[in-house]
Amino acid sequence: MSISNRINRSKRPLLISLFVSLIGFSGMVLGDKRDKDSDDKVTGNLKSAIRMIKEGKQIFRHDTFGNERFWGGQLRLHEAIAGKDQGGVGSGVSPKTALALGLKVDVNRLPKSLRKQLKNGQVDLDAPAVTLALLKLDAVVGVKGRFDINGQISSMGITCALCHTQVDNSFAPGIGRRLDGWANRDLNVGAIIAAAPNLSPFASLLGTDESTVRTVLNSWGPGKFDAELLLDGKAFRPDGKPAATLIPPAFGLAGVNLHTWTGWGSVAHWNALVAVLEMGGQGNFYDPRLNDDQKFPIAAANGFGDIRVPADQDLVTAKLPALHMYQLSLQAPKPDDDSLDEYAVKRGEKLFNGKANCASCHVPPLYTEPGWNLHTPEEIGIDSFQSDRSPDEGYRTAPLKGLWTHNKGGFYHDGRFATVLDVINHYDQFFELQLQDKEKLDLQEFVNSL
Repeated sequence: MSISNRINRSKRPLLISLFVSLIGFSGMVLGDKRDKDSDDKVTGNLKSAIRMIKEGKQIFRHDTFGNERFWGGQLRLHEAIAGKDQGGVGSGVSPKTALALGLKVDVNRLPKSLRKQLKNGQVDLDAPAVTLALLKLDAVVGVKGRFDINGQISSMGITCALCHTQVDNSFAPGIGRRLDGWANRDLNVGAIIAAAPNLSPFASLLGTDESTVRTVLNSWGPGKFDAELLLDGKAFRPDGKPAATLIPPAFGLAGVNLHTWTGWGSVAHWNALVAVLEMGGQGNFYDPRLNDDQKFPIAAANGFGDIRVPADQDLVTAKLPALHMYQLSLQAPKPDDDSLDEYAVKRGEKLFNGKANCASCHVPPLYTEPGWNLHTPEEIGIDSFQSDRSPDEGYRTAPLKGLWTHNKGGFYHDGRFATVLDVINHYDQFFELQLQDKEKLDLQEFVNSL
């Protein structure tokens, strides 16, 4: 064998080792590139999600889905707001009246000069013209005024924020910074709608007269709304009380399946239903369950189970993803620590997970069931009137986080229990828990801490 062959043979292991090393190095480079590409995609997804949340915030706060054609064009509610002196009808709605009806004012939309005038008592809060000025500033939460070239109000619409935003009252009662997702339990939706000059669209659907419609609307009271009225026509419960239910919060819904008191569907489903059927927006909606003419006679007769509009007139569908993202980003607010007895909270938590067995349904940390969070009336010891108005005939296990923010108006779907302690007493009796009075107070403290 020649010297050159021996040298070549001796180099082979080295060459193979070098080749393997190069492959390994290139793999590391490719791996690093793949990791970088993956990280870039994640970063891109996060940026996209943030953009969607910001877009959803605008939709939640300011988008009417084109419902001006209903609230302004048909009900002519803007005329009642303006009053006859401002080109409308009646006495008009002053800021004092608007605040008494539970409408809120976004202080961040008020110029500094106006804030100063308000502080000094230099603004006539009994003048409807001031309400119109606030609408021009886009300061009335959830209400969008439309004005013509002469500055007169020509129409109006509403947004999600009307019912699902409070303010922190930092400037004055009813005036402050927005608290999106908080249930507005001050809002008298029924009385506001009842003030509209023309209620014939409701009267026609319900097969009655406008006077009767006003009676029904005025029976709701603050913090309540009857979403099923225009589906089944049931205005009152068998006991004679209004069929309206409490406005729920729209925060703390990430990971929560069913959104409303009686199920119906996911957050996205309810957004579409409300935008099209309740708010009067222009969009598509599909739910064939509404074709049941026994359960939903009005919805079935009017084709509410399948609403279709031309693509270029659909002002709802494209906005649902971003709106959903924003709602899921809203965290349930925590109460101030100094408002709670920390020892009672700890004792209450032990009871919640143990003797009281609350955690069997209100599973931490969601504080509702992961999955199908619906129960029959018999399982929770109440009547079936409201659950019978829903497709699945059950009551949702309400998420408990942020419960302290919406205790006005009572608890359960219709406010039948005035306090959390009343709810605890109900379950103590129904499930025969044999809780002592002190244990009930500790349990109440824990629930209010969530």
